[in-house]
Amino acid sequence: MPWYHYVAWFFGGAFLVNSVPHFTNGVSGRPFPTPFAKPPGRGLSPSWLNVLWGLFNVLIGYLLVYRVGSFNLRSTPDVVVLGIGALLMAVMLARAFAPLYTEAKK
Repeated sequence: MPWYHYVAWFFGGAFLVNSVPHFTNGVSGRPFPTPFAKPPGRGLSPSWLNVLWGLFNVLIGYLLVYRVGSFNLRSTPDVVVLGIGALLMAVMLARAFAPLYTEAKK
């Protein structure tokens, strides 16, 4: 298996995880930070934009995972690489958005 398949699956996992907060906040009608907000990643974007951004992330994640190489859910190395990408993105998102919500509670 070429190494770049694993790189694509790693980033595919990251994009799939990134879609979750944007899509869920968007369909819940809540504003949430996106790269298009002012300032980027800190300001709030409208819910409809978060729905679109979340679906865009799903599309990119799908393309990276299922259209690059032959990803197999029964292959431990394939799933581990995707899972590491997903885990690292989840931790990064938690650290990035935590100050936004702790400041709001003060």
